Amino acid sequence: MSLVWSREPYSPKRHAMSVERVAGAAVAIADAEGLDALSMRRVAAELGSGTTSLYRYVRNRDELLDLMVDAVRGEEAPLRLSGDWRSDLAAVAHGQRALMLRHPWLGSLLGTRPALGPNSLRRMDDALAAAAELTSDATRAANVIGLIRDYVLGAVSRELAELEAQRRTGLSMEEWRAGVAPYIREIVAGGAYPHLAKRIVEARDLSFAEQFAYGLDRVLDGISGE
Repeated sequence: MSLVWSREPYSPKRHAMSVERVAGAAVAIADAEGLDALSMRRVAAELGSGTTSLYRYVRNRDELLDLMVDAVRGEEAPLRLSGDWRSDLAAVAHGQRALMLRHPWLGSLLGTRPALGPNSLRRMDDALAAAAELTSDATRAANVIGLIRDYVLGAVSRELAELEAQRRTGLSMEEWRAGVAPYIREIVAGGAYPHLAKRIVEARDLSFAEQFAYGLDRVLDGISGE
């Protein structure tokens, strides 16, 4: 199987297009409209090129997705190890969250087979270097990184779902809460759900950033107690 990363890039005499330009155009489309809007024809149109010309650079949509993932992984700053595994693994997680929020389509691709482009491999190596501060056992280090990745994917998917709900309804979280407030007051007053009522009345609603940090701390607590 020939991978896009192991082939010499197509280099025409006239450099009207490049793999980097193709990936950049595809990322822009996905950022604005989601992966459903992405096609080879659409990317070619954005670049002012014919679809046939695009296939000289990228063989199919799967290769295009690989290039997109690697392009955005290149936005992440290299990890500077502090010597504190907990702090460094937290930095990895927060970096992944920030990237997924900038590119909402990314999570659906990171949750499948690992990306193998140079930027993705560097970020993977950085994460494993942070885990190596915790353990010299390669299997445990890999499992730690996988656990953190899964936590980030799950936590950010909730945050993205709320952003999508806001886009779809035109209501912010505060506006939605104001709209359902009369019904919630009836629920609390009715007494049928005492634990839920206590949560509604007494608990402070954390921001998504606060929820993420809290959950990540608990994940790291669990890792430290292994």
